[in-house]
Amino acid sequence: MTSPLQQKIKITGPSVVTANRARDGAVIWRTAHQDWSTDLADAAVVSTVDTARALLAESAADDVGAVGPYIAPVTVDDSGAIEPGNLRELIRSTGVTIDIPATV
Repeated sequence: MTSPLQQKIKITGPSVVTANRARDGAVIWRTAHQDWSTDLADAAVVSTVDTARALLAESAADDVGAVGPYIAPVTVDDSGAIEPGNLRELIRSTGVTIDIPATV
């Protein structure tokens, strides 16, 4: 398997770095303050290959707190609100797509 840092990076618009939190698997996003947040609104948005590569490298170095960081597309509206840029990220940001049965 190829490391995320060795893959060719394509940026076609605003992007963020996302991963899963190591301790519980929660979806997290890298912030501009070099930490992680479970809130997409806190994510550092990048728009060039160089800044994306730098953010990804910084994120990959945090291999204790996060697992599998990668660059994901987002959209940013006129008010600055960040939204997932594709279906995969929409599902990851909102949670499961089916009702989980209640346990008795």
